[in-house]
Amino acid sequence: MEGNLPLQACHPVTETVSKDGLVIPIIDFAPFLHGTPADKHAVAMSIVEAFKTSGFLYLKAHGIPPSVIHRVFRSSARFFARPQEQKDSLGWTTPQANRGYVRTGREKLSTVDDLSDPAARRAIPDMKESMEIGREGVEGLPNRWPDALDNEGKEFKVEMQSFFTTCKELHIKVMQAIALGMNLPVHFFDEYVNQGDNNLRLLHYPAVHKDLFERNPGQVRAAEHSDYGSITLLFQDSRGGLQARSPEGTFVDVTPFPDTVVVNAGDLLARWSNDTIKSTRHRVVEPPKVYGEDGGSDVYPDRYSIAYFCNPNMDKFIEAIPGTYGEGEDISKAKYPGIRAGDYLVQRLSATY
Repeated sequence: MEGNLPLQACHPVTETVSKDGLVIPIIDFAPFLHGTPADKHAVAMSIVEAFKTSGFLYLKAHGIPPSVIHRVFRSSARFFARPQEQKDSLGWTTPQANRGYVRTGREKLSTVDDLSDPAARRAIPDMKESMEIGREGVEGLPNRWPDALDNEGKEFKVEMQSFFTTCKELHIKVMQAIALGMNLPVHFFDEYVNQGDNNLRLLHYPAVHKDLFERNPGQVRAAEHSDYGSITLLFQDSRGGLQARSPEGTFVDVTPFPDTVVVNAGDLLARWSNDTIKSTRHRVVEPPKVYGEDGGSDVYPDRYSIAYFCNPNMDKFIEAIPGTYGEGEDISKAKYPGIRAGDYLVQRLSATY
């Protein structure tokens, strides 16, 4: 296959969102998956550059067929259409497990900066429900599957297990690109992410009356926050509403583009990189007018998204990556002390619920 590709490095970047100093490029991942060493390096450098500047990018030709993503969205919508008592029977339990159903209003997302004020965070709860799915086979931490409810529940379990594995494989590839773009061995992160201690989150933002946002200043579908782990793979529907914070302090629409996955860096990767990579705050608000046209209806329709939160293996000790803390490679110059990945993530989840 590589013999049919040009020897000159590709140009994998297309600029898309660009406003108020925030640039979110579309990056073609196919040359990294199938190209020459020069192609791979060009993609890797583009990914790291996006993470250093905006913390966000769109990935196209990522290897997950649109038909697969469509089936997962359909299964997700069917799950959230179940009676409330069925969903509640599969309820989320503890931060250590981080598995199960979360009803609307329970979660209030946060950033590191506001962990000390949980009362303020819960003043206006997020308008969403979710289903959290973790790695299978972790002793004492089973997933909360609906397979005992009916055949559709059995199909849901099979569909989500397969998609979890598919996203895990993409996560490993993206981390390899990050390693290459940071002048590390391409497999530097493999031993940190091979277990797949990740979280597949199905999200449903219920339909709401449009005037709700006017009557309740500060009301959003998901509050401003940064993600906790290494990277997030986000699959959007066409409704819109996701916004990222710009360097000027404004919020910029992260426009849905067909057949792309939004990839953003999380707090743990920023910490791991000694803040050379940005974990950018973002939120979900009412849909932009261009996406929210609905024939004069007084209601914003339901919004669905699927987030795959990628983390290091829970037992891994995370400290600043070599080359990120100045001359002499003195780890004492790193901004943050080392921490076990599982401990960090449980701290963040404990403050969220």
